[in-house]
Amino acid sequence: MGNACWELYCLEHGILPDGTIPDCNLASQMDSSFETFFCKTGAGKHVPRAVFIDLEPSVIDEIRTGTYRSLFHPEQLINGKEDAANNYARGHYTIGKEIIDTVLDKIRKMASRWAEQCSGLQGFLLSHSFGGGTGSGFTSLLMERLSVDFGKKAKLEFSVYPAPRISTAMVEPYNSILTTHTTLEHSDCSFMVDNEAIYDICNRNLDVERPTYINLNRLIGQIVSSITASLRFDGALNVDLAEFQTNLVPYPRIHFPLTTYAPIISAEKAYHEQLSVPEITNACFEFSNQMVKCDPRRGKYMACCLLYRGNVVPKDVNAAIAAIKTRRSIQFVDWCPTGFKVGINYQPPTVVPGGDLAKVQRAVCMLSNTTAIAEAWARLNHKFDLMYAKRAFVHWYVGEGMEEGEFSEAREDLAALEKDYEEVGRDSGDPGSDAEEDQEY
Repeated sequence: MGNACWELYCLEHGILPDGTIPDCNLASQMDSSFETFFCKTGAGKHVPRAVFIDLEPSVIDEIRTGTYRSLFHPEQLINGKEDAANNYARGHYTIGKEIIDTVLDKIRKMASRWAEQCSGLQGFLLSHSFGGGTGSGFTSLLMERLSVDFGKKAKLEFSVYPAPRISTAMVEPYNSILTTHTTLEHSDCSFMVDNEAIYDICNRNLDVERPTYINLNRLIGQIVSSITASLRFDGALNVDLAEFQTNLVPYPRIHFPLTTYAPIISAEKAYHEQLSVPEITNACFEFSNQMVKCDPRRGKYMACCLLYRGNVVPKDVNAAIAAIKTRRSIQFVDWCPTGFKVGINYQPPTVVPGGDLAKVQRAVCMLSNTTAIAEAWARLNHKFDLMYAKRAFVHWYVGEGMEEGEFSEAREDLAALEKDYEEVGRDSGDPGSDAEEDQEY
């Protein structure tokens, strides 16, 4: 995912794979706003403000030998010698503990070097999986330590959530619930995507019969790019990282927005489509375009953040939102009457040469905090319960120094999270709501 994002950023800013900007690309040379994400060296090269970490070398070796190998500083690519074997406890307690101090030293060193060149560190963007041992165990360890070292800095996650029917590991439910429990208080906002939802989108919208991880990651890259575009380009209504949190997270624990992107369309189809602002806005509310499998018609929206880019004017956006508000199938909680936050960025979406997406004039990324996401948590909790009732696979975790009590503690926390979603979705007039009690104070 990280590699796909930096590939896209380089294309958006006209930076070559070796980090240089050709003389013919005057726009990038004139505009330095992208230096929030790239650090300029004395030799005139642009180095990403990024660190890649894995407990085993094979994935990072692909970057070391890939097209963008000259882009990254060798110290930015960190790996251990043996992986976490799909085991949260190995990533968090044994193998992860051995490498965490090295990783934090590199991050501190780079952060201080980068801080000298920019006005202030806003926060961290982390991309990881819920189901793997490193993605779950090591990420949660890293986030705990980042909270200690960089107290108030925002931490936003792009998390690959386990797909409902396809899986790369038996123990995904264990890893996912353990990492969610550990990172719940350290993460400010977590944007979830699941592989199955993106496979279906590639199949249906892009006619890719057998999507590879490259197809999936490039699609996720467009979402990450839309979320960070306001930090890198000019626009009519720019939204920074802190603004997302203020508008999308009503309560600290309810910080898992659904992501949707439109238009996801192949070049052959785009030629015959209008792709107007109302059309792409409506597409965001379609169940089939979501990046996580859950039905928004069964829940209520608490907040929607619509991030437009390209040829978009506020008048069209207002009209599109007014039309959405009249639809019976889209319900908002009664305690959030406004509901919509809008960002408009003038930079149209960039496509990767040879990629699946059509080049379009405008696109929108919607981040919506909806109670329907509780359905995804319920599904995961159920899978956890089926295995944990038999204590299946638990000995692998206990053998790595983890206490069995952590399983039940994590499960209780996730049950409480489900309950939190149920309560925020309840209307103020409903029996059992604490509206009357609130009025006394």
